[in-house]
Amino acid sequence: MQVIKHGSGLPAGRHGAIVAVAAMAALLGACATPVRETPRQVAAVQSVHAVAESDDLPLKLIAAEYALQRGDLATAAKGYAEASALSADASIAEQATRLALASSQWQLAGKILQRWQQLDPQAVGILQARAWIALAENDVETAHAVLAELAARGGADRWRPIAQALIAARDKQVAAGLLARLATPQRLGDNDQDWVAMSQLAFKLDDKALSERLSVESVKRFNSSDALAWSAQLALDRKDKTLARQRFAEALKRDPDSLRLRTGYAALLAESGDNAAAARTLAIGKQSDVVYGARAAYLARSDDKAQMALLYREIEADKGPRGGKRIYLLGQLAELLKKNLAAVDWYRQVPEGDERWFAAGMRMVVLSDKNGEPTLAASKLGELRLAAVPASGESVDLSLLEAELLLAKGNKEAALGTYSRALSLDPDEPRLLYARAMLSIEMENLAAGEEDLRKVLASDPDSADALNALGYTLADRTDRLSEAVELIEKAIKIKPDEAAIIDSYGWAQYRLGNLEEALKLLRQAYAKQPDSEVAAHLGEVLWVSGDRDEARQIWEQGRKKDADNKVLIETIKRLAS
Repeated sequence: MQVIKHGSGLPAGRHGAIVAVAAMAALLGACATPVRETPRQVAAVQSVHAVAESDDLPLKLIAAEYALQRGDLATAAKGYAEASALSADASIAEQATRLALASSQWQLAGKILQRWQQLDPQAVGILQARAWIALAENDVETAHAVLAELAARGGADRWRPIAQALIAARDKQVAAGLLARLATPQRLGDNDQDWVAMSQLAFKLDDKALSERLSVESVKRFNSSDALAWSAQLALDRKDKTLARQRFAEALKRDPDSLRLRTGYAALLAESGDNAAAARTLAIGKQSDVVYGARAAYLARSDDKAQMALLYREIEADKGPRGGKRIYLLGQLAELLKKNLAAVDWYRQVPEGDERWFAAGMRMVVLSDKNGEPTLAASKLGELRLAAVPASGESVDLSLLEAELLLAKGNKEAALGTYSRALSLDPDEPRLLYARAMLSIEMENLAAGEEDLRKVLASDPDSADALNALGYTLADRTDRLSEAVELIEKAIKIKPDEAAIIDSYGWAQYRLGNLEEALKLLRQAYAKQPDSEVAAHLGEVLWVSGDRDEARQIWEQGRKKDADNKVLIETIKRLAS
């Protein structure tokens, strides 16, 4: 542990006058050393008088530190306060003061602060502590006077203790008012970072008007990359994406190598739906595994195979260190580019000790099976099973994968058996219960499916997926419509924007005969997620409502997404054949 530096103005951690504790440790160590007991030594020992507990500085420090380790700040503060009265070390008084402030013991903090000031009158933290106490006692003018004195001291970090004191204030409005009085052009001076920092502080104190004024002035005065980037963030908060993009672009011109600016601008572009532009932004400047990964993610979202292929070749040609993260990314890119054999080879190279080794092995199993190499897939699956702890997350992942491979081959009974074997080791595992429930329902065993979903809900009543699955099943396959609606309504409260749940709610309303409400909900779901099953539902409600041309259009759109969707095929066959 280190001793607090005087005048840091920063919140202290578990520090203090450990010099005294170290001395105590040395003393204890010395006492533990075997010594031949001569008559002279005995006489020396007999001359030592025991220290009274109230005056035992090392004991008080150790007790206070133990309280701090337990998270008992109030007791720790009192312990350090008692120790500060016995020591001339200012860092003990500083630690006591900060702990008293952190535990909201304002009277104790004020008392110890006097001791700290006596021992180290020039410490910046003293002014910060005085302001903190004044704010806690709602003495606004004293707080302003002290913080103004702190600002007048100058120095590169003079605004940091001011910001810490204001952020700690219970009344954000009062703190923002003080900031407006303190952050004047004369005090902020010619440092653009101070202007930006105080604008950010105003934003945190919920004074967006002050934040905007300071930001506008900082752009006007400095037009620096930091000022422009923060201005872009404020524009985003106002939903002005056009200005935000303009400001980010200007900031990048001034500091093209800034990874912070590039990632911020890329995130903005992606949020606007331009994932390809986000990837191009990150392609400029120094590259790393993190940047490569972000570029790959943006290109995957834009489905830009040409740029993805260029990125793949760029990373492959990079002569930098090739660790597990980069090798795994190369495997992912190869897989996205349908280079399955190359992907398997990359995944195979991920080092066994790397955190991505297991995930790489899972992908090897999937791709080997897809490549028509079931023996290799089975061999790798067995290797992963040996590495996975039974009933662990990895073990569950393997069971789900094994069942998925069986289902892809149409072997439902074997997949069901895989789920059941895994559940025999971990009977309440929610993912396995959910997967088995869905398969049981698909195999027309509604009772078994409902039983598994009820088990999931027994351990997690707020599982929106389980609520929705059970509610939809009851609405679609039974006459228990009131119960179905109740379940789906619970799910929609938890995930109000989830397209699948909105679809279920719309389908339940259709089953109840509420065509107008059903149509509204299903259109909403289809706008969010235009997949084949939602298309089947929306098309059926349109058909029954008499709008058969639009129904056919929706179904045709669904066919283009997934011509083999069973729900869509059955719906069209039942209604339009």
